Amino acid sequence: MEAAALLSGLLTGFIVGLTGVGGGSLMTPVLILWLGVPPQTAVGTDLLFATITKLVAVGVHSARQSVDWQIVRRLSCGSVPAVLVVLALVHHWSLHRSRSGIILTALGIALLLTGLAMLLRRYVHAVGRYLRTSAPEPFKRMQPVLTVLAGAVLGALVTLTSVGAGALGTVMLVYLYPLRLTPVRLVGTDLAHAIPVVFLASLGHLALGTPDLTLLGWLLAGSLPGAWIGARLSGAAPDGLLRGAIAVVLLVVGAKLLI
Repeated sequence: MEAAALLSGLLTGFIVGLTGVGGGSLMTPVLILWLGVPPQTAVGTDLLFATITKLVAVGVHSARQSVDWQIVRRLSCGSVPAVLVVLALVHHWSLHRSRSGIILTALGIALLLTGLAMLLRRYVHAVGRYLRTSAPEPFKRMQPVLTVLAGAVLGALVTLTSVGAGALGTVMLVYLYPLRLTPVRLVGTDLAHAIPVVFLASLGHLALGTPDLTLLGWLLAGSLPGAWIGARLSGAAPDGLLRGAIAVVLLVVGAKLLI
């Protein structure tokens, strides 16, 4: 169990640092399907895991000046209130008493959406680029509002399933900022925005008592060096091939969880 958790953390941390994808979308299914962790514990543990792992990767990206902080602020204006609202609803409805089935269903849907978004990323980018160049002024006027709305969607989804901060976030950003973000700045910006989202969501799950801190320790022991190495290599890897492979895995796992 300890060796499996250590290896899971190492591989996931490496992918997070390299692509900005993989925190919840890979780790949560791994914990549930491979390590046999209950869904509610997997989500709560993964949110804490993602907070610390992404902090390491963001530190590297910030030092390389590959974070667009204006976009991060816009996203946070939507995501932070959404996290608080969803946490309040979870506590109010006491969903944690019957949360296993709800989390599995929501997680399956989130993984399918994430996989599709990753496969369609180039098309989404092309559409965003066309709109940005053919009607630049209207597009730029709508950017701040749409960015806040995108942040709200991500915040709500991450709080419930721990999925979306990386994969869905990057797809939204390539549509909203098709000319502004280079691949490295895209990863750095998405990671920086994920920090307040997963941190607040993890605090809420701590209040519910769902995280497994012992399991978290083993995951972090592997993920911290993995995230640092991945962030250092960001931009040098075959991004399209890697993301395509991750997308197929997410589609298969999402379908399995729903079935």
